[in-house]
Amino acid sequence: MSTPASENYYMPPEWHPHTRCWMAYPCHPDSWKFGLEVARAAFVRVAHAIARFEPVTVVVPPEEMPHARELFGDKIELLALPLSDSWTRDTAPTFVIDGKGNIAGVDWQFNAWGGNYADYHADAKLAEGILTATQIRRFAAPFILEGGSIHTDGEGTLLTSEECLLNPNRNPHLSREQIEANLRDYLGVQKIVWLGNGLQDDETDGHVDNIACFSKPGTVLAITTNDPEDSNYKALQDNLSRLRAEIDAQGRKFEIIEIEQPARRDAFGERLAMSYINFYIANGGIVVPVFDDPMDEVALETLRKAFPSYEVVGVNGMDIIYGGGCIHCITQQQPTP
Repeated sequence: MSTPASENYYMPPEWHPHTRCWMAYPCHPDSWKFGLEVARAAFVRVAHAIARFEPVTVVVPPEEMPHARELFGDKIELLALPLSDSWTRDTAPTFVIDGKGNIAGVDWQFNAWGGNYADYHADAKLAEGILTATQIRRFAAPFILEGGSIHTDGEGTLLTSEECLLNPNRNPHLSREQIEANLRDYLGVQKIVWLGNGLQDDETDGHVDNIACFSKPGTVLAITTNDPEDSNYKALQDNLSRLRAEIDAQGRKFEIIEIEQPARRDAFGERLAMSYINFYIANGGIVVPVFDDPMDEVALETLRKAFPSYEVVGVNGMDIIYGGGCIHCITQQQPTP
């Protein structure tokens, strides 16, 4: 069976130039307890923030197209496809390139984050729908994975978390070694760096895009807390320890840039999984969630130093975080091959 790696495809880093950003239209009422219109307005703000830097295409259920056109305006492209929810990081394709001008998309199997929702079947077919509409080659992966659970440096190293990828609600028939082999085959990586657990009450079971990411090869941004009484302290300190002990695929020790998490907030009986790591890298811009928190400006300044050639833009993430994710979770980059 042909895999991306067998044909020299690999997942480029998120700072690789993009052709477009993919988003989707909030349409799943159970995800948005404050109402779909509040969520849609938040998505419009994110889409227009990203559209300053690169084209944005929003997938919209066909029956919602007239309303979506009113909301997003003429600057945002819309694509009509069936949709269950609006988290394109996890349901759109993960794009891979071969460095020779070719692009393909990995279509992961999807089970709504380990079975959190019953009505996810349109989203399980979304990646194929996008690849068909754009006439991009499709690689169908033989296992369950969400795009928010992986992050690469483009030089052979991948970050992920044990809480998610080793969770029995995803691929109980696969061992760690088999999962690693699949990641190598479908993303063209050589070294998998395993973090432990993610943020408390993150319904994705610890997606890495809330806890750590690369800002360049050899440098990792990591969410942290300096409060030993905080319920995230143990997990985040463990992740820091793992990063300090690791090397990447090129043999480098990691430079680690810590970003203090915002203050705890709860809603609907759970802690909100708020993280400044959950940002989107656009062509020349970084679109970052902010939470009306004293740490907002500190985080933005840290990101300005980490990405000195980018414009760093803060967008209020609270209306998205109530749905269970944030800016990185609702976006998916399509790299320029």
